[in-house]
Amino acid sequence: MTSEHYDAVIVGAGFAGIGAAIQLKRLGIDDFVILDREDDLGGTWYVNHYPGLAVDVPTTTYSYYFEPNPNWSRLFTPGPEIKQYADDVADKYGVRAHMRFNVAVEGARWDEEASVWRIALAGGDTMSARYLITATGFLSQPRVPDIPGITEFEGTLIHTTEWDDDFDAEGRRIAVIGTGATAVQLIPELAKTAADLTVYQRTPIWVVPKIDLRFGERAKRLFARVPLTQRLLRWLTSSIYEVMVSVGVRHYRTFRGRFNISASDLAKLHRFAVIRDAELRRRLTPDYDFGCKRPTFSNGYYRAFTKPHVHLHDSGIDHIEADGIVGTDGTKNVIDTLVLATGFDLWEANFPAIEVIGRDGRDLGKWWRETRFQAYQGVSMPYFPNYLSLASPYAFLGLNFFNTMEYQMRFMDRLFTEVKRRGATTFEVTEDANASFLDRMTELLGDSLFTNGNCASAHSYYFNPAGEPTLLRPSSTETAIAEASAFPLSDFQIA
Repeated sequence: MTSEHYDAVIVGAGFAGIGAAIQLKRLGIDDFVILDREDDLGGTWYVNHYPGLAVDVPTTTYSYYFEPNPNWSRLFTPGPEIKQYADDVADKYGVRAHMRFNVAVEGARWDEEASVWRIALAGGDTMSARYLITATGFLSQPRVPDIPGITEFEGTLIHTTEWDDDFDAEGRRIAVIGTGATAVQLIPELAKTAADLTVYQRTPIWVVPKIDLRFGERAKRLFARVPLTQRLLRWLTSSIYEVMVSVGVRHYRTFRGRFNISASDLAKLHRFAVIRDAELRRRLTPDYDFGCKRPTFSNGYYRAFTKPHVHLHDSGIDHIEADGIVGTDGTKNVIDTLVLATGFDLWEANFPAIEVIGRDGRDLGKWWRETRFQAYQGVSMPYFPNYLSLASPYAFLGLNFFNTMEYQMRFMDRLFTEVKRRGATTFEVTEDANASFLDRMTELLGDSLFTNGNCASAHSYYFNPAGEPTLLRPSSTETAIAEASAFPLSDFQIA
């Protein structure tokens, strides 16, 4: 058993952890380590490498604001390029040297007497740190459905987060469980070569056409030589998405859902243009408002269901047997491959992703569940000194994670700069500031789609187990960045 001490420990080597590390370096804090349970950096973009993987917001927007990439191949870039971008940024800013892989963090406890975090690692080793930052992401804990008999299946079983790159779908009889964003990308790829493909759907998803532009060599050279051109394109795509989220989500009641109705009409036209079977169109049509669940872009998803060897099953699964799936209607589908596109266990296993015990023995996960899911500015909680959780309630801005990372880096800059100026050793958000922020977020949600729309049947991870839509922060990117850059320092006890 060994024990080491650092100024800061960052848990997670995805884009959040990389961003936090860059900000620490800018603040002159170099004695830190980044721990990750995987064997490489990139977070979800390392774990996921299934066929068809691509970013579902324009990559002109999906990047650090301070590090635009002129080499994207498409407007909606394939996953391997996103992973390469993570590698390049980590190398450029010198944070890879701080990373340790294949290290699982089991928990952390605040030592009041020593004013440090005691961090427990799998295997019995420990660490201590003045500051603890969890950057475990929102999509880090794969969810395996609790279906009777699933462990008895004798064929090939693959979860999309553990894709086997040697797997060949040609000639296979495949079942895919799930129709979320991952499935929308994967299903058209499997449909190209599988002998038979059955998709098991619980909840239909809104799918709109994908306008995916290719960036040629001329465009790449222009972006590299005149960076302003790429920044202008980023501003354009970011502004479009900001307006969409503002009108369709945050201010749903004000605009009476007009944008959502228009977007759902576009999805309906898309289905009608591709699928001639009226009954199949009906079964693929959601009965919840557009935006309650993350919508997706695809030109191939609906088209896949028009192929004779692709089938939709939406009457439910009763159980799984060694060689197939038995539906609630009594029918059995014999398969040799079962693909779980069932997403992530967002709330139960991810809030928090590790056990965190703060001052006076407060258990973060227990406190969230016994009171309400809450975090001041989406990162800080009372009774948890010197701790920032970058994947917290009210942290995620709109549809683009990098907007979230930008405001969080600004928040770190303001907070740590003040701690350093005062020569202090600890910071902790006050209960009054936290309560005031929670009240304001709750009030803002009163105008949102999640409060006023028809979301009951969406089964959306935007909603926590208590039914509150506390994942997304109901404010604009501009407002979040402004608040993170100028929040009242009196909101923290700094000593």
